Amino acid sequence: MTEAPDQAAPEQTLPGADADPTVPAHRGDPLAEQRAMARGAAVVDRSHRGVITVTGADRLSWLHLLLTQHVSELPADTGTEALVLDLNGRVLHHMVVAHTSDTVFLDTEADDVPELLDYLQKMVFWSDVQPRDATDGYALLSLVGPDTPEVLTAAGVPVPERPHGALALPGGGLVRRMSWPGTDAADLLVPRDARDAWWERLTAAGARPAGTMAFEALRVEALRPRLRVDTDERTIPHEVGWIGSAVHLTKGCYRGQETVARVANLGRPPRRLVLLHFDGGDETLPVPGDPVVRDGRTIGRVGTVALHHELGPVALALVKRSVPVDAELVAGTEDRAAPAAIDPTSVPEEDGAPPPGRAAQIRGGLRG
Repeated sequence: MTEAPDQAAPEQTLPGADADPTVPAHRGDPLAEQRAMARGAAVVDRSHRGVITVTGADRLSWLHLLLTQHVSELPADTGTEALVLDLNGRVLHHMVVAHTSDTVFLDTEADDVPELLDYLQKMVFWSDVQPRDATDGYALLSLVGPDTPEVLTAAGVPVPERPHGALALPGGGLVRRMSWPGTDAADLLVPRDARDAWWERLTAAGARPAGTMAFEALRVEALRPRLRVDTDERTIPHEVGWIGSAVHLTKGCYRGQETVARVANLGRPPRRLVLLHFDGGDETLPVPGDPVVRDGRTIGRVGTVALHHELGPVALALVKRSVPVDAELVAGTEDRAAPAAIDPTSVPEEDGAPPPGRAAQIRGGLRG
């Protein structure tokens, strides 16, 4: 009998074990669960995620004015990622978007739903839209691994052809293809009262049961940030890799777009998201929010911490852009302090050329 997804996870001191306490952190062997995600397929209960639905004839044009992504012509059976920013361009909300039939689904951090929904409802005015909290109605299951298409097919689930393709499921909900956290993945947003039945269906089709620790470890490896864990109140999209995936640079008409355009065209973000490797036992690892220190000075903050099946203890961290890739760092504080090093492959190479807007200014100055 397959372990039910709502069974409580065992006591665990490994990093990430208590990050999402309402769902199982692991199914007995988090490292083996990661290997299944890397080499086959595993399914994770992520029903702690919050869900907002938006219906109504104006749903796409209305969302287009509020979100950082271009969604005014988002075709049915597709999706994307998007943000809501404040007036200064700082990230307030992140969501994964899917559009099927007559509904747009926004899934986000559960704690974020009340504030995000309140903002959306205040912006309705005369538009024909109905944003609603649908968290009680839907649960998210994530299938991760290169065998994702085969498992979906064996489970009788339609397979979207490309990342962020989204297809309706019989009985309600949708399946959405994802390009992360592993080489292939799919999210199934299913009716919450059918979650256990879908879990049994996917595991019977060949998916290994896994917990959130495995999912989070692969997310860290993929350099995919998580709101309020890998971000803080000062984070702008450029710092954490959300330009492109969640921000469309050529659209306007959303709050905070001036900062987005200015940094993209005239400057560089002050910080960047990097992968840290720790030199120490897992009992000394820091926790999200701990400082990253160089020569006694704080130069960043720790985000998600994970024990990876190949990389060992790692974490995402936001650090000052000026910090050299080969700098000797310490992450954490007191008994959680651990020597840390930036993974050079997590830092994109820069050719030294100025940003596009700055280059145009320079060219204009030379012509003058």
